[in-house]
Amino acid sequence: MLLIDTHSHIFSEEFDADREAVLKRASEAGVRYHLLPNIDSISTSRLLDTCRSFPQCFPLMGLHPTSVKSGFEREIYHVEDQLAKAKYWGIGEIGIDLYWDKTFFPQQQEAFRYQLKLAKKHNLPVVIHSRNSFKEIFEIVDQEIDENLHGVFHSFTGTLHDYNHIDEYRTFYIGIGGIVTYKNGGVAELLYQMNPEKILLETDSPYLSPVPVRGKRNESYNLIYVAEKIADLLNTSLYEIAKQTTQNAVKLFKLDIDEIG
Repeated sequence: MLLIDTHSHIFSEEFDADREAVLKRASEAGVRYHLLPNIDSISTSRLLDTCRSFPQCFPLMGLHPTSVKSGFEREIYHVEDQLAKAKYWGIGEIGIDLYWDKTFFPQQQEAFRYQLKLAKKHNLPVVIHSRNSFKEIFEIVDQEIDENLHGVFHSFTGTLHDYNHIDEYRTFYIGIGGIVTYKNGGVAELLYQMNPEKILLETDSPYLSPVPVRGKRNESYNLIYVAEKIADLLNTSLYEIAKQTTQNAVKLFKLDIDEIG
C-alpha cells in the first residue's frame, strides 16, 4: 500500500529534533512521498534543505496568504525568482485567509491572482488555502479559470454548494485531512457527494491532527487515520482509497515515482 501526503510542513521547526524519524515512521506505514508547500521567503531555505536531504519530499513554491503584508511585492518577486531557477511541483500554498486578519485583504487578492497567473504560465498546479474565504476565492478563480489552471483546494471545509462550485471547474481536486475525523467537522457528511477521482489525502502537519491523536503534533504517519476514516465512510477498503488517492496525486502533481497503488 502506498499513500502520498499532499500537504505537509515537515520542514518547519516543529520537526527539527526528529525529522528523519518522523519520515521513517511514515514510510513504514506506507506514506512514502510528501508534497511540501512553501510559506514565504523566510521558509524557502528550510523547504529546500529538507527536500535535498529527503528525496521523497517534493517542494512547492508560493506565498501563503497570512504572509501577505504591505510590500508583499518583494515576496512575489522571490516566488518568481525561485520558479525561474529551481524545480518545483506546484504553486502553493496560496489563497485568501480571512480568519486571522482582514487588514491586508486587498493585497491578498492581488497576490492570489498574480500567483494563479504564474501557475498558468509555468503549467503548474496550485494549492489553494481558503479559510473563511470561499466566496472571495471563487470570485477570482471564476475570472482566471481556463484549461491551464488546475490544482487542489487544500484542507476543504466548505459546504456542498462550495464543493459543487469547485467540481464545476473540472480541473480541481479536494484535499481531505484530519478534519474528516472530527465529530463536528462537517467534511464527513459531504464525502458521499464527492468524486473519489478528485480526492487527495493530506495532513497539513504539524497542524490538524486527526482522531485518535487530535491535540498532538500532526505528522505524516497519521495520514493512515484519514485514509481509514474515508474508507469506512465510503464502505470500501483502505487499499482502494490508497490506490485511488495516490493515482490522483501522481496525476495532478506529475510526480516522478515508480510505484503506484
